[in-house]
Amino acid sequence: MKSHVSDYLKVVQAIYRDACTECAAEVSLRDLKTIRSRVESQGVSFLTITLPNFCRDFERSLELRFVDPNLFQSFRKRRAIPAFLQGMLGRIFNLETGRIRDEIVSPPTYLARTVASIRQICLAFKKIELPCTPKRENKALEGFITNEQSLSSFSLSDEDSSVFTNVSFMLWSRHLRNLCVSEMVPRHGPGQTAERVTGNGKYRWHRWHDRLEPYLPLVPNAFSALSAEIHEGSQELEMVSIIPENCEQPVRVTPVPKTLKGPRIIAIEPCCMQYAQQAVRDVLYDLLEQSYPFSGHINFRDQSVNQRHALISSASGQLATIDLSDASDRVPLELALRMFDSNPDLRDLIYACRSKNAEMPNGTIVPLNKFASMGSALCFPVEAMYFYTICIVALLKISCLPVSRKNIEQVSSDVFVYGDDILVPAHAAATVLDYLEKYNCKVNTAKTFYRGSFRESCGVDAFLGERVTPIYLGTCPPENRQQASELISWTATANLFLRKGYRRVAHFLFSRVEKILGNLPTVSETAPVLGRITRWEPFSLPKRWNKKYQRLEIMCWVPSPIYRTDKLEGFGALTKCLLRLERKPESLEYSVLGSFNFDEYVKHLISIDPKHLERSALHGEVALNRRWVPATIVSGYGQ
Repeated sequence: MKSHVSDYLKVVQAIYRDACTECAAEVSLRDLKTIRSRVESQGVSFLTITLPNFCRDFERSLELRFVDPNLFQSFRKRRAIPAFLQGMLGRIFNLETGRIRDEIVSPPTYLARTVASIRQICLAFKKIELPCTPKRENKALEGFITNEQSLSSFSLSDEDSSVFTNVSFMLWSRHLRNLCVSEMVPRHGPGQTAERVTGNGKYRWHRWHDRLEPYLPLVPNAFSALSAEIHEGSQELEMVSIIPENCEQPVRVTPVPKTLKGPRIIAIEPCCMQYAQQAVRDVLYDLLEQSYPFSGHINFRDQSVNQRHALISSASGQLATIDLSDASDRVPLELALRMFDSNPDLRDLIYACRSKNAEMPNGTIVPLNKFASMGSALCFPVEAMYFYTICIVALLKISCLPVSRKNIEQVSSDVFVYGDDILVPAHAAATVLDYLEKYNCKVNTAKTFYRGSFRESCGVDAFLGERVTPIYLGTCPPENRQQASELISWTATANLFLRKGYRRVAHFLFSRVEKILGNLPTVSETAPVLGRITRWEPFSLPKRWNKKYQRLEIMCWVPSPIYRTDKLEGFGALTKCLLRLERKPESLEYSVLGSFNFDEYVKHLISIDPKHLERSALHGEVALNRRWVPATIVSGYGQ
């Protein structure tokens, strides 16, 4: 980590200078000196923890419309506001009183650019993938156990329990009661499993939980959808052990990188449980995204709805944006299942494919009291339903309305949920927050906004109707050609900065990549190759004329998956092929700024791999190879 500190310092100094240019602020030598001295004394933690905390206090000041004296504790004050970045902060807050300058609120673009510049300086390193200290990792794991213990003692009053039940029935019953469990199609997810099997290894069954048998029996669900007689006496069927409930494999709890402040704790499900969960997840996604009144209000695949409303509400103040901490770890099992009471078969299947125990990294087995951990395919849809229900309960209460479908439709018109990103009417936000806490949720006050002109939801940060979302560095600097992920990340990030007008930062990031790979071509924003979306200096690339395809081709660096030999035969191969036939067409996704998403491109290559029965991709791994590509995707060639 220490070997990269000088690179990080150059990056943050370039970001500071570009930010000043972007908002027409004067470059302060004092600010640059502060950045250098604190990076030298605190190391990377200043960039990954201290500056994000500064931004958190800044956002809270925007909401309060003044700088609270208790904020910015890690920075020296000069009059009423921090001395650091005072040239920018002074444009927003009065130096003497600390209150927001009402006289300059009228030009939103001017003010938003300053807000965006401050946030970019402070948040660029917030999400960089660096290992946490063992102390922070252990604290996160202890928090996982603490949440389980708190759920064991969680209780509601009879009145609150009754209201939740009534609202749940009115909300979900007519949509869920007609779902037929026998028509659900299980499938494997893309992630890891508790057994650590390979991609094709998921189709070679060895264990099947007995609890699944009444709802998704081993045959025909685990094998092909052919008749059971074909499987009788087959060697593949005899290899499968039906596991009783008391011998089920627990989920495997593991920390994964999130920020240097703390890891994300996920629980990796056993193969058969993940397989069954996917069947229910797909049905819930389709049902809730397409049914009135949830369509457009509960979303699982499209974040743009929440993003758009957050942007609008930062100017109008109509909606509040709410974020929850440890969202998935605080959904009580009993209340989650109660939402499915109108369809007992579906409720019982959901319970059957829910893991009951978790294995911690040290081998300790912890009973699970929540509905599901992050890692379960049902965690996301069920928690969204749970939070939506609570919001409706709160809005009915504040409106003094009895529980009825008509009243629910009336109050739900301004409720939007995407996982734990929630939007509700700003005037009712305080009540909604109280009810979320009452039903065991933990509101992240640092990322919840219902006053002022700042909003944040689903990756879009907005102020006065303008986007102020920063660009984040995702990885450490690349050091060699083998570090494909770092090279791809730094190239993509450089292009994002280039689009934003941060030319100094983009130039530095590109220089590190081109030092390893050589000159990168100028490419279109949707080209599946490494390149710049624009450049300043001319240069030439290796090129050839392809007689077979009658086209000019350029030599470029192309990302591709890394495969391992993983041969699949028999009924497992048949099942996989039949499931692939039912899969919806894959589409490439792009980031908010419109640049090409290499991760989605690699996933697309995996999904259409013609040799998928002979090999499987290493999850999360990517390689870079030099290949000839059509010149039409490279600017300046073949036009």
